[in-house]
Amino acid sequence: MTTATRNQPFDVQPTGGLLRHRDFRLLWAGQTVSSVGSNVTTVALPLVAVAVLDAGTFQVAVLTAAAWLPWLLIGLPAGAWVDRLPRRSVMVVCDLFCASAFLSVPLAAVLGWLTVAHLLVVALSAGAARVFFETADQVYLPVLLRPEQLPEGNAKLQATQTVSQVVGPGLAGLIAQLTGAVAALLLDALTFLASAALLLRIRTREPRVRRRDRSRSLRQDIAEGLRFVVRDPYLRVLTAFGAASNFGLSGYQAVLVVFLVRELRLEPGLVGALVGVMSLGGIVGALVATTVGRRWGTARALLIGGALAGPPALLIPLAAPGVGLTWPALGGVLIGLGVAVGNVVKGAFRQTYTPHHMLGRVTVSMQLLNYGTIPMAAVLAGVIGARYGVATAVFVMTAWQAFTPLILLVGPIRRRRDLPAAPVAS
Repeated sequence: MTTATRNQPFDVQPTGGLLRHRDFRLLWAGQTVSSVGSNVTTVALPLVAVAVLDAGTFQVAVLTAAAWLPWLLIGLPAGAWVDRLPRRSVMVVCDLFCASAFLSVPLAAVLGWLTVAHLLVVALSAGAARVFFETADQVYLPVLLRPEQLPEGNAKLQATQTVSQVVGPGLAGLIAQLTGAVAALLLDALTFLASAALLLRIRTREPRVRRRDRSRSLRQDIAEGLRFVVRDPYLRVLTAFGAASNFGLSGYQAVLVVFLVRELRLEPGLVGALVGVMSLGGIVGALVATTVGRRWGTARALLIGGALAGPPALLIPLAAPGVGLTWPALGGVLIGLGVAVGNVVKGAFRQTYTPHHMLGRVTVSMQLLNYGTIPMAAVLAGVIGARYGVATAVFVMTAWQAFTPLILLVGPIRRRRDLPAAPVAS
């Protein structure tokens, strides 16, 4: 049912008031330190596999796939459970679980027990916790903030997430260069502990989760969320675009470290620095996303973001030692800019557009495809890399990515200036 009082979220001018919002600052700080650690892992885990365990291209790609596979395996029931459970408690438990998982890697290395299979279990375990954490986080933010504050809140979280994508890989490369890649995973474990401590300090009392119909089964709750996404013309297109885009992005990213180390012969420190530079555009994108949404409209902002996140991917396969590293750096910056704009706009839209009692299920229904394509892309990139060479795998995946923005032209988004504030009554 359409609600007259729910305004288009980007119509409100940001005031910077969230900097004075104590509980949001705690959530923001926790997300920041955890995100830095996680982005250390995106480089450190493949470096451990390649440099310490001499893993092959396919094994490294499978590690990347394992981190995202839980979205396919447990995504839908996780969304239903998050709609039934206290969200902050879910997030704290996930942080503590991830800290334990990553602490096991340096411990196993010291004892001489570290194997690729161990890394695979850690990636799967952390990936499962991430499903619950990210879903709970999306539902928890509207508990702390008013609807008109959500664009600013999402933009700040997206900005620090992209900053961590710059800092994390560079830090991972530096630590790997100085003390070894295994030590970098110890830092990730500590960031999860810090995140849990910050979340526990939040004072806002979360409303008791009330199920509208206690006779409903978990399966019925899951089906309700899926139906909402499939029948909605906006969420349906955004889900398809996210799935296709993530397929291309994660495909080339799954073998990027191998490409840079074995094809271009770069040192670990330079690998981390380059991956960090490629993420710089995300910082700018997060900072300008709300401005773009207000000035040109939220629907048009999605189209702009898609255009930036697509064709520039073709610059990445042009990478070469020396000045040739400019091409992947530029491509990565433009992609990051487009992805960040799209994520901020889409996140605020989904949080205000979706009825709150089913936000967890709707979020995870979209992420099931958005993130579920990632392990498939990583495995495919690994197979292509093992069979035809890692450079070929990078080219195939970036070529796919270049065409994905065309999906946004299907449906009503291309005909609107702004995204709607609420679903049309059925």
